Amino acid sequence: MKRPTMRCLPLLMLAASLQANAQQDGTFTIKALTPDTALRAAQAALDSCRKAGYQVTVAVVDRAGLLQALLRDRFAGAHTIEVATNKAWTAASFRTSTAALGEETQPGKPMSGLRTLPRFLAAGGGLVIEGGGNTYGAIGVSGAPGGEADDGCAKAGIKAIADAIEF
Repeated sequence: MKRPTMRCLPLLMLAASLQANAQQDGTFTIKALTPDTALRAAQAALDSCRKAGYQVTVAVVDRAGLLQALLRDRFAGAHTIEVATNKAWTAASFRTSTAALGEETQPGKPMSGLRTLPRFLAAGGGLVIEGGGNTYGAIGVSGAPGGEADDGCAKAGIKAIADAIEF
């Protein structure tokens, strides 16, 4: 049996490299919010709404829409728990704000059929949590007087964790 010559060595190294890359393509790695970071975002959003005089519920979900943190203020309506959670789920699922989805799903628009989906909530207050090129999840706020006010509180929640998610 002959030993491979030096000319074959680069080909063998390339083959080994391609095999290693093929094995790596079978999985992927994601970054996720820690429970503490999700809670910090929820608390900051709640505090922002309190300062404005609003009693709200704040939900933070991961990128799959699974609930990570939920805070309901003392006098927030019972409905705000489901609404905040569904706003966060919708923003995470569609990777866009619920206010933008509200515009894009109006009757007569091509995406109007989305409004019939369970859990889909196209009203302001749901924002995607992104940083450093990653999507981490979303935050949803319900209970302030209108979607713009809910959005403002959600933005405060994201701003509070920006240092932890920007790289």
